[in-house]
Amino acid sequence: MMNFDGDLGRHLTIGKYILEHLTIPRYDLFSFTMLGEPVTPHEWLSQVVFALAHNLVGFAGVILVCALVIATAFWVVYKRIHMNTNSLLIALLVAFLAMTSSALHWLSRPHIFTFLFLALWIAVLDRMARGKTRNWWLLPLLMVFWANFHGAFIAGFMTWFLFGFGVLLDQIWGKKPLQEGLSPKFWSSYLLGGGVSLLASFINPAGIGIWGTSVGYLGESFLVNMTQEYQSPDFHLYRMWPFLLFIVLLLILFALNKRDRKFRDLVPAVAWMAMGLYSSRNIPLFGIVSAPLLAFELDTLWITATEKFKWVAKIKKVDDRYVVMDGQLKGFVWPVLIVVLAVVGLSLGLTFDFQQSGYAYDPEVFPVDAVAWLEENPQDGNMFNYFIWGGYLLYEEWPDELVFIDGQTDFYGEALTRQYLEVLMAVDGWEDILAEYDVAWAILPQEEVVTHLMVVDLGWQEVYRDDVAVIVHR
Repeated sequence: MMNFDGDLGRHLTIGKYILEHLTIPRYDLFSFTMLGEPVTPHEWLSQVVFALAHNLVGFAGVILVCALVIATAFWVVYKRIHMNTNSLLIALLVAFLAMTSSALHWLSRPHIFTFLFLALWIAVLDRMARGKTRNWWLLPLLMVFWANFHGAFIAGFMTWFLFGFGVLLDQIWGKKPLQEGLSPKFWSSYLLGGGVSLLASFINPAGIGIWGTSVGYLGESFLVNMTQEYQSPDFHLYRMWPFLLFIVLLLILFALNKRDRKFRDLVPAVAWMAMGLYSSRNIPLFGIVSAPLLAFELDTLWITATEKFKWVAKIKKVDDRYVVMDGQLKGFVWPVLIVVLAVVGLSLGLTFDFQQSGYAYDPEVFPVDAVAWLEENPQDGNMFNYFIWGGYLLYEEWPDELVFIDGQTDFYGEALTRQYLEVLMAVDGWEDILAEYDVAWAILPQEEVVTHLMVVDLGWQEVYRDDVAVIVHR
C-alpha cells in the first residue's frame, strides 16, 4: 500500500498542516514552482484522517485505516450480493472476485474512500428501488462526506443516472414481472435524492469549484494519458486477470441463462465495464457495482445445475447448512473482533504485511538513505526532484525544502509537467528550464541519464550517491 507510489507523504503533510493550523490550505505551500497559486482541496478530509492515524500509531495506523475502509466497502458489497442469492458459497466467491479485481488499487490514498462511498451509494439506490423510498436522504448525507473525502464523488452521480435510466428502461421495455415491486414514490424520491445530493456536493471548502477540478482533469488529455492508472488495462499483467475473469464469467452466464434481466442492474454494470476497459482506475468501481448481478447469474445457473446433477445437489445441501449457520451468527461480532485483534497486534509490534518487514518507506524504492544524508548536509537553493519521490520528500523535508513537483498533476498542470519531463529526458533546452526556475541542486534516481549530464554538461558536483539516489549540486 505504501510503496507503489509516493502520494502518501503529500497527504500526510497536508493533513498534519490542517491539524496544526486548523485551516485548509487554499494556496500552494509545498512547491517553489507553484508557490501561492490557488489549489482546490478536494480530498482534505481523507488527509486529516490519515494524519490522525499517523499521529496516533505511525504508518501502521494509516495502513489499518486503509484496510478497514476497503474491508468495509466489500462487506457492503457482500451484503448486497447475499440479497441476490441463497448460496453462501456463491456470495463468498463473487465477493472475493470483486475484491481481487479491485486489489490493483489497494493503496494508501484517498481514492479508497470512493470504494466505500460508492458501495453505500448503490446500496441506497437499490433499497429505494425495492420500496425503501424514504431512504432518499441518505444520498445527500453520503455526498456531503464523499465530496470532501475524494474528488471522484462524480462517480456517484454517474451511477445515480445509470441506475435511474435502467429503471426507466424496465418500465418502458421490461416485461411485466420486472415492472412489479417499484414503489409509486420511487421517482419523486430518486429525483429528490439526486437534486439535494447535487447541492450537498457544494458543501466543501471550494464550493461549486470542486466540480471544475474533478471534471476538468478528465479533459486534460496529456496528463490523463501519462498517468498509468488512467490507461486501459493490460491483460498480460496477472493483476488484471481477476477483472478479465469477471467479464468472461458475465458473458458466459448471459449466454447460458435464458431469463429476463432488470435494466437497473444491467445498465450500470455494462457502463462501468466499458469505463473499466477504457481506464483501469474504474475497475474497482465496476466490481462494486456489478458483483450482485454476477451473483444472481451464478445463482440461476446453480439452481439449474442442482436439478440436473446429483453431485451439485449434494454440494448445495452442505451450502444450505452453512447458510443457516451464517444466519444464526451475529454479523457484527466477527468484524469487531478481528479489528480489535489487529489493533492489539499492531500495538504489540506485530506486522501483517506479506514480507513481514513492517510499515515504512522501502529504501530500495525511495531515497531514504539520501534524505538521511540531507538531514546532516542540507543543500542551499531550489531543488529539482524525481516526480514519484515528491510526496516522500515533502513528508521528510517540508517546510525546510519545497519540491519542484509531486504527484498532484491536476494542480501542477500540463505546462509544468511537460517541463519536468523535458528535464528528466534531457530534451533540447532542458538546461534552460533549470535556469528558469533557478534550480541549485537535484535528487534523482542514479540510473537517469540527466543525472550524469548535470555533472558532465553543466559541471555540477555530485555530492552523494547510493544504489537508489544521486544528489548533484550546481
